[in-house]
Amino acid sequence: MTERKPPGVSFESWVERQIREAEARGEFAELPGAGRPVPHLTDTSYDELWWIKQKMAREGLSVLPPTLALRREAEDALAAAAKAPSEGVVRRIVEDINAKIREVMFKPPPGPPLGLKPYDVESIVREWRESREPREPREG
Repeated sequence: MTERKPPGVSFESWVERQIREAEARGEFAELPGAGRPVPHLTDTSYDELWWIKQKMAREGLSVLPPTLALRREAEDALAAAAKAPSEGVVRRIVEDINAKIREVMFKPPPGPPLGLKPYDVESIVREWRESREPREPREG
C-alpha cells in the first residue's frame, strides 16, 4: 500500500521514513540478489553500451559481421551434420550451408572476408557413415 506524502514534510524525509518502516517490517530481507554486487557494475571500466549488450544477450542476438556470423553458422552446421540421425539429414544440412556460403562468395557483404568455400557433401557424408560403422575389435 502506498502512502501519500503528508503536506509540510520534506520529500526526502518522507522517503527515508518509508524506507526505514519497510526495513523494520522486513520487506527487504529476502530480496533476490541482496548483498551481492550488481553484475554489470563489477567491472571497473565503464561501457556506455552495457545496457544494449545485456539486452542483446538476453534476447540471444549477436552483432557479428555477416561473414563472421556465417563462419560460426558453418561450424554449427558441421557439428549438427556429425550428429544427424540419417544420411538425408546430413546432406540437407551441408547443402543448406553451402547455398549460404555460395551466396556470400558471389555477393560479399562489407566486413572481413569469408575465408570459406562450399563443403564437399560426399566427403562429409562418408565421414558421417564411417563414424557410425561398428568398429572391429583389435587383436592384440
